[in-house]
Amino acid sequence: MTYNAGHYDVIVIGAGHAGVEAGLAAARMGAKTLMLTLNLDMIAFMPCNPSLGGPAKGIVVREVDALGGVMAKVIDKAHIQMRMLNTGKGPAVQALRAQADKPIYIKEMKHVIENEKNLTLRQGMVERLIVEDGVCKGVVTETKAAYSAETVIITTGTFMRGKVLMGDLEYESGPNNQRVSVKLSEHLEELGFELTRFKTGTPPRVNSHTIDYSKTEIQPGDEKPQSFSYETTEFITDQIPCWLTYTNEFTHQVINENLQLSAMYSGMKRGTGPRYCPSIEDKIVRFNDKPRHQIFLEPEGRDTEEVYVQGLSTSLPESVQHEMVRSVEGLENAEIMRAGYAIEYDALVPTQLWPTLETKKIPGLFTAGQINGTSGYEEAAAQGIMAGINAAAKVLGKEPVILDRSQAYIGVLIDDLVTKGTNEPYRLLTSRAEYRLLLRHDNADLRLTEIGHDIGLIPEKRYAKFVEKKQMVEEEKKRLGKITIKPNEPVNTIMEDAGATPLKEAIKAYDLMKRPELSYDLVEKMIEANTEISAEVKEQVGIQIKYEGYIKKANEQVARMLKMEDKKIPDNIDYSQISGIATEARQKLEKVRPLSVGQASRISGVNPADVSILLVYIEQGNIARIAN
Repeated sequence: MTYNAGHYDVIVIGAGHAGVEAGLAAARMGAKTLMLTLNLDMIAFMPCNPSLGGPAKGIVVREVDALGGVMAKVIDKAHIQMRMLNTGKGPAVQALRAQADKPIYIKEMKHVIENEKNLTLRQGMVERLIVEDGVCKGVVTETKAAYSAETVIITTGTFMRGKVLMGDLEYESGPNNQRVSVKLSEHLEELGFELTRFKTGTPPRVNSHTIDYSKTEIQPGDEKPQSFSYETTEFITDQIPCWLTYTNEFTHQVINENLQLSAMYSGMKRGTGPRYCPSIEDKIVRFNDKPRHQIFLEPEGRDTEEVYVQGLSTSLPESVQHEMVRSVEGLENAEIMRAGYAIEYDALVPTQLWPTLETKKIPGLFTAGQINGTSGYEEAAAQGIMAGINAAAKVLGKEPVILDRSQAYIGVLIDDLVTKGTNEPYRLLTSRAEYRLLLRHDNADLRLTEIGHDIGLIPEKRYAKFVEKKQMVEEEKKRLGKITIKPNEPVNTIMEDAGATPLKEAIKAYDLMKRPELSYDLVEKMIEANTEISAEVKEQVGIQIKYEGYIKKANEQVARMLKMEDKKIPDNIDYSQISGIATEARQKLEKVRPLSVGQASRISGVNPADVSILLVYIEQGNIARIAN
């Protein structure tokens, strides 16, 4: 017998990286929000690598911040090291990466949630949904508490029917020996949702005191202060290094001799693992021509001796893990504190979602994070904030927010999931974004702050500062377009030192900056410096000018794409009535139910001929005649 535990606008199931962003976004938009989690001590826990960011992922963290999320602010307070990656390459692939202090990250995030006035945090296991007339109306916990709600967001991560695998050992568990959710998973199947089985893994953690760092290569953080959040003003300067070592012939021999004992290769594993984060067993089998593989030793925090052995993710028996770890240079005497393991879990087939992350089958029910088939904390946070925004918007009578592929990596992520689906844990990569020159680390605020402000997640003070920055960028570009630089000895000395051809005739500073050898700082030495603008504005001016031609071409491609996105497909379309479309395309279109011709064109199995027929069918007004 259940009891009435209260009514909320939005209920979030789970408090991982998706759950915290969803709950905070909904609450800050004005929706009365409840967050239910299995363990209050594991909020925003990092069960795998102690880091955030990297290629594509680091840009996502910036995008979440630009929309008004919290991940960036918390990692800025809770990191032990920060580095900008790919600095020798163009701005489209540069990305920030931070090593996290895992306990501090949890503490900081929990503090934020507990102090959000419109958000209630509560420990509890949700076992089923309340569904009335096909609409989600709340949840019921194992303690028989029935919470009613206008919308529900499921962000259960890898906890749905989670199963840990290590050698021939197999037991029900979520990450880090946490309780597992079974009944909710079964309930979703009863409601008619299609679930799939995925796998992820984690490496051993070793005691720092037992590592011989003299045999490894130091990997320090950047000396220049860095931050993910646009609001951060205080920087951590006492950074802790990571260390690099490698596997060797003996390591590979140990793994090959025990391969049949790995849960990955013994037949115990049923879930599909992540292609772009393989286990060490996978690496040895798939890349057997490689004599060694990188191993990064990453401290898990300032006040713990646990070190994450990045690159040795495994499901080998614990006894073999000891031998494998000690075969690595620098780890000859290493003591394992936690053994590595693989974990299988249920995930929702994401083509069952609209681009808002609301389920097609049950209105009012949203899902976000690893339940949607993704891997990674950043991908989870991105989905979480979008699900929170759209769940609150539904309650508050506001328009939904759907980011397109030209606006954000978040748009690429969600479009890929709901349009193409995924047959393995999905990871964001720069190569997935066709407009990646537009989706840079440096301009996330210029792309998304306006949206964050419009929906109520960016406060006025921050917005005013953003508007001022935009104005300064445009004013500085205009100023540089008016300044003429004439050839003289000081100017040409700077040019020659930079490896550029000396000037023979006068040129505008704006045009000179387009030369690949010259940066804003070098051109500034040739003219009167603008002391009123920040380094952030200078960076933006330099990038916008230098890549102006490429950016223009990318924007032209976006304009063509948006024309296809503007061609909406009516909800009542009956694909069986469209003659000429291939059978596979018809089946895929019926399953995905794309909202636009542009989205339809990205569905696997729908070819250009099918799109052309669909376009003609819509433009000829056939939909209206059928509806009447």
